[in-house]
Amino acid sequence: MSKEKHVSETPATQLLKKNKIAFTGHTYDYVDHGGAGEAARQLGLDPHQVGKTLIMEDENSKPLVVIMHGDCEVSTKNLARQIGVKRVVPCSVETAQKHSGYMVGGTSPFATRKKMPVWVEAALLNYPVIYINGGRRGYLIGVTPAALIQMLGAQPVEAGLAKI
Repeated sequence: MSKEKHVSETPATQLLKKNKIAFTGHTYDYVDHGGAGEAARQLGLDPHQVGKTLIMEDENSKPLVVIMHGDCEVSTKNLARQIGVKRVVPCSVETAQKHSGYMVGGTSPFATRKKMPVWVEAALLNYPVIYINGGRRGYLIGVTPAALIQMLGAQPVEAGLAKI
């Protein structure tokens, strides 16, 4: 029997357990700037099924969470138009960490320090399981799309752009 790498609980996994939301844990070797693509490669997952968690803000500096395919970028113009704001930009690393309570590279949409609206790329919701960060670098969790909607009130958007 192979032994899986032990991962201590994170605020995200504690929240999911407390609310009896099923999830699976998947560890990988974190690589700086490797992102969701590197996690997918190491775990043998489709990068389109791995969601990266991005902390962004609107023109009034109000933070929001965007969950995007690991192999796509966010069209901030399309996103802004769909969510009814003038402009959306990525937060600085420091600001993202302040809002989420997680280190960049380990940001989970669950149990963020600040309550923020969550937007998810609509096509991700078509998968039976979505793999997203579990609150620590080198750790993904598999959850159902229903968990994102139920726990986070995630709203679908269509703002993904294929990376060139």
